[in-house]
Amino acid sequence: MISEEDIISLMRAKDQSAVKYLYDNYSVALLGLVFRIVQNQETAEEILQETFVKIWVNFASYDNQKGKLYTWMLNIARNLAIDKVRSNEFKMTQQTQNIEKSVHSINREYQVGFDPNFIDVKDLVDKLRPEQKELIDLIYFYGYTQAEAAEKLKMPLGTVKTRVRSAIGELRKYFG
Repeated sequence: MISEEDIISLMRAKDQSAVKYLYDNYSVALLGLVFRIVQNQETAEEILQETFVKIWVNFASYDNQKGKLYTWMLNIARNLAIDKVRSNEFKMTQQTQNIEKSVHSINREYQVGFDPNFIDVKDLVDKLRPEQKELIDLIYFYGYTQAEAAEKLKMPLGTVKTRVRSAIGELRKYFG
């Protein structure tokens, strides 16, 4: 087990063993998240590859004062997945996709691979009030925007923003 500080140092030195370590230890969790957003195995794998390329190429922009390395990587994967879902190409593909391919049984397979106990984030989210948890799940684990979550839950956007801000405040208490 390599410490986060050591991984950061190796990544900054462009040591390829560091990105291999990150891939070996975090690819399943990141793939699970991406798959939950795009709901397509092949697309999720492509996005995972893009994620690790972006992590490697843009590592100089990582600031450990702003957050944990895993959170930074998770945000890269999440943003790439959301960008893909919003792309016209993806929308066209989804319209023509066979209904059999969109069955969510694969999600269960990756839910097992995505071990939330390893990072404890999902456990912390589960401790939130139900209305906060629902919003955090939609926005951070399923890739909804705040406006999309407001529409889905039939609530004012201001209420969504307030609850998300409150939930993030609660989660920050766990991280000091």
